[in-house]
Amino acid sequence: MTLVSKNTIDAELLADIVSISKSILLKWEKSGKLKPLLDAVGKKKYRMDQLTEFEEIRDMLSSNWDFELQIKPARKFSSIELFAGAGGLAIGLEKAGFEAVALNELDKEACNTLRKNRPKWNVIEGDVRDIDFTQFKGIDFISGGFPCQAFSYAGKQLGFEDARGTLFFEFARAIKETQPKVFLGENVRGLIKHDNGRTIAAIKSVISDLGYTLIEPRVLKAIFYKVPQKRERLMLVGIRDDLMKYAKFQWPSPCKRVFVLKDALKSGELYSNDVPNSIGQKYPKRKEEILSLVPQGGYWRDLPDKLQREYMQGSYFLGGGKTGMARRLAWDAPSLTLTCSPAQKQTERCHPEENRPLSVREYARIQTFPDDWSFSGSVSSQYKQIGNAVPINLAFAMGRSLIALLNSIDLNS
Repeated sequence: MTLVSKNTIDAELLADIVSISKSILLKWEKSGKLKPLLDAVGKKKYRMDQLTEFEEIRDMLSSNWDFELQIKPARKFSSIELFAGAGGLAIGLEKAGFEAVALNELDKEACNTLRKNRPKWNVIEGDVRDIDFTQFKGIDFISGGFPCQAFSYAGKQLGFEDARGTLFFEFARAIKETQPKVFLGENVRGLIKHDNGRTIAAIKSVISDLGYTLIEPRVLKAIFYKVPQKRERLMLVGIRDDLMKYAKFQWPSPCKRVFVLKDALKSGELYSNDVPNSIGQKYPKRKEEILSLVPQGGYWRDLPDKLQREYMQGSYFLGGGKTGMARRLAWDAPSLTLTCSPAQKQTERCHPEENRPLSVREYARIQTFPDDWSFSGSVSSQYKQIGNAVPINLAFAMGRSLIALLNSIDLNS
């Protein structure tokens, strides 16, 4: 089912698209600002012509998505990637036209995943601190999702005091030693406000000292880029100062349609076949019994009070919605952001109909990995690799904008 069409949009999806709460939508309905419609099954929708005051809706309706799909590299643009993981960003950039000269990753199983799927890639396994990047001097482009735990709202928020946070400086060193024309860093949106803005200010200062101009960072919502998942990533695009006068950069336009879980797991526009069977975690018997009572799109508060208390235990009395607990996904909505495990109590990702966590291939589909991209290691390792990845279609959209940027530099310089 397509939730965004020429005429109507699902009410819950509108809240996700324009980043407002459902309570505000109800307030606007009462004031007459929005007039809801009910479909054949009683689901609330809004007419698109009522929503043009929202910038996000206007952008979708007038998007250059189809035009940007035609962007191709004017020549071979060489790239290296740090913190490559299982290849989410790398696949998307490859689809856009980049040719990877090297990819660095510390995790052994993630490296095995990269090598298994792309035997010709130069995968450098090991600590980034041990790599001399001068061997890649003159590269066109560097990318890397430097480890984000240090900046995440969900983490301890230690930032640069966290040893992992200092890996940004290794990313900066790679830029200094190779002097690429352009770079891309990606991270969690929490980086923007971390430590009252001091963390991002420090990052901007380092980038400036390197001789690069940072485009004002932007948080991209994956649902706008043909990804059936409510995931957000902060993008940092830097251009070498001496090339700025030649450079033309535009952020990727949104897709004209939002995709949902059904699009990921069933045959259709995203995939030509239903999701393949695969390994996956299972629930203990009692947990399976309890989750069998949660409706599509529901969570622990949809259980009878007695079962709420049993499942939540001490958390039952604590504040906050804890909406990820005992959470069942819905076919007709994008998936919640995938975590490193679909069966953890705080971050349930239960199948919309079956009483089990999402399988490995279902996880991969939601991240828009191709079905022929296989993962190495234990089941837990595979979930972790997929959960940590940049969605391929988001990386592809971002890659097209970066190819256009490098094309403009080549054309004008």
